[in-house]
Amino acid sequence: MALRMTIWRFSRGINNRFNPPWVHARPEPAEQQGSCGFSTLKASGRLLNMEQRWKEFFADPSQWWDNRFTKKSSKHPDFKHKSTLEALWVDGWLNPCWVNERMVSMALGHIQSGDGLKSRARDCFCNGDKVSRLCQEGRLKEALHMVELMVQETTTTPIGAYLYLLKGCSKKKALAEGKQVHALIAQSVLDSNIFLANTLVHMYSKCGSVLDAHKVFSNMPQRNVYSWTAIISAYANSGQGEEAINLFQQMQRTGLAPDKVVFVVVLKACASLAALEQGKQLHSDIIKRGFQSDVIVGNTLVDMYAKCGCTDDARELFNNMSERNVVSWSAMIAGYAQNGLGKEALALYEHMKQEGVQPDNVTFVCVLSACAHSRLVDEGRCVFDSMRKDHGVTPDVVSWSAMIAGYAQNGLGKEALALYEQMKQEGVQPNNVTFVVLLKACASLAALEQGKQLHSDIIKRGFQSDVIVESTLVDMYAKCGCTEDARELFNNMSERNVVSWNAMIAGYAQNGLGKEALALYEQMKQEGVQPNNVTFVVLLKACASLAALEQGKQLHSDIIKRGFQSDVIVGSTLVDMYAKCGCIEDARELFNYMSERNVVSWSAMIAGYAQNGLGKEALALYEQMKQEGVQPNNVTFTCVLSACAHSRLVDEGRYVFDSMCKDHDVTPTKEHYACMVDLLARAGCWVDAELFTNKMPISHSVPLLVF
Repeated sequence: MALRMTIWRFSRGINNRFNPPWVHARPEPAEQQGSCGFSTLKASGRLLNMEQRWKEFFADPSQWWDNRFTKKSSKHPDFKHKSTLEALWVDGWLNPCWVNERMVSMALGHIQSGDGLKSRARDCFCNGDKVSRLCQEGRLKEALHMVELMVQETTTTPIGAYLYLLKGCSKKKALAEGKQVHALIAQSVLDSNIFLANTLVHMYSKCGSVLDAHKVFSNMPQRNVYSWTAIISAYANSGQGEEAINLFQQMQRTGLAPDKVVFVVVLKACASLAALEQGKQLHSDIIKRGFQSDVIVGNTLVDMYAKCGCTDDARELFNNMSERNVVSWSAMIAGYAQNGLGKEALALYEHMKQEGVQPDNVTFVCVLSACAHSRLVDEGRCVFDSMRKDHGVTPDVVSWSAMIAGYAQNGLGKEALALYEQMKQEGVQPNNVTFVVLLKACASLAALEQGKQLHSDIIKRGFQSDVIVESTLVDMYAKCGCTEDARELFNNMSERNVVSWNAMIAGYAQNGLGKEALALYEQMKQEGVQPNNVTFVVLLKACASLAALEQGKQLHSDIIKRGFQSDVIVGSTLVDMYAKCGCIEDARELFNYMSERNVVSWSAMIAGYAQNGLGKEALALYEQMKQEGVQPNNVTFTCVLSACAHSRLVDEGRYVFDSMCKDHDVTPTKEHYACMVDLLARAGCWVDAELFTNKMPISHSVPLLVF
């Protein structure tokens, strides 16, 4: 026995936090007990330490693992801290006397034996274990029924049973069952338990009910950092970034110190809003609190700066990170991809490999997206092929979808469809994103037969009820000229959102059925669906094609009522609509009062002058545009040259055409050559027109409009 005690003492230490409970239950060896009071001081210190542990536990049980239902031996602790790994036993001999009472009041289950509750606690543990298993198997209704029986039989229901149920509801997004659990909690003494309230907020958030999450949060008598994190995450994950930032500011005013998790959540909200100033303030707070060296925080900062368009700041931060992992590299590559800097993304990818960092599927998706956005399709295919060959990474469905999207977005629909067939041959199951990308490829090709085959695959794979997939199917059929098929599919949709309505309205407008588009908009309003900026852009184009001024004015009124008048795209389309309806003065007045103007706005107004035979006014506006520092693009030059053609301004047209390459680095397209041929022909310069025709670097497939 002496040998056993000696070995135990020197190998583990009497205060080791992993010691089994039978160690503490034994008195200290005689040689450790002296008259000097040293052992008394040690025991007192351990008591204080244990009391502090229990205080930390009751302050936030979420920071401790509850092992009572799963441990296989009494030597294993009942609770273990997730970070420090400190251990607690519900019947530990060093436990303060108030622990028992507190555990009963919080319905945490087992307390010390000899109090008449031991048998009930044992039943409670057994039932809790069953609840856990049922929740893990997704059998929420059965688990809920078991807990209801426990409550009816006045059995002490452990907090763990409710936690298992709430986590199961979160995982399955089972809102109805989650509300039933909430009702049970509210009937018990647990309705003020901070840990359960936090888990309720999280459950409602995962189930998509931010309003219910906020109600629980608002009624909490006390809140900790986890409470605020849960509600901030709820708003951030639901796309309400501004509210998430406001809640974070409220949290700071309460005096609670934010942790790393909160900063990561709010930074993501800033990134989604491109809220650079708030992001910079968070960066400053992160430095003050000493979190700048945390790799997860650093990665999120890189992502935030990149999504706010500050790729130089993101790269500087990336370069100065004290620790970088594959996520760091992927975040920076993604930042370049999102800002159209494909070459920089590829260069960083090569640098990553040189540094010996092994890319993963996420990295490859970022690189492929960068190639797709920058028209570097051949480079993207090389990266895709190298995944398995050079890195031993098997492309997953996301990687396949990214490569397919690269082809589709760059007008290579046939290649996208061929890659899909290869994907199926390799046994990779497509997801909803894959089908959306492929349907868009079919729409761009007007490939109706391939679209129908995809429709069949969608039904086989069970994606026919996915609202995004169905909306894209409507769009595909409409763009293939099958508006009746599109409408039938639209009418039979199990769920319709604003995207679905926009797809059908656009389908009518693109097929010259403007009246049907406007009629569908009226039905949309009657069904209570709120239009967005895309809805108004599509409808205004329909009015412009019909020269339907009165309907256009009514839409203008609706735009003002719904607060879209400051949207630059909607404003530009309004200018175009008024101009095409012959109201050039109204168009110019609207243009002058736009709160924001971009190259699309200027081009729309120039086109309006061109369409109404006001070439000099178009040229004057073009000069004003350059003076204000707005860079003209391909469309702008088409509009200016068209204006010159309609007004027979030959010298001005020649000057604009020559300045495209020389001053603006814009390569003339077939549309620009067609405008020049039209201009010269209208002015009777037939020889020059023929010379321009012969200079065209492409086939003469563009109709020459000569009047």
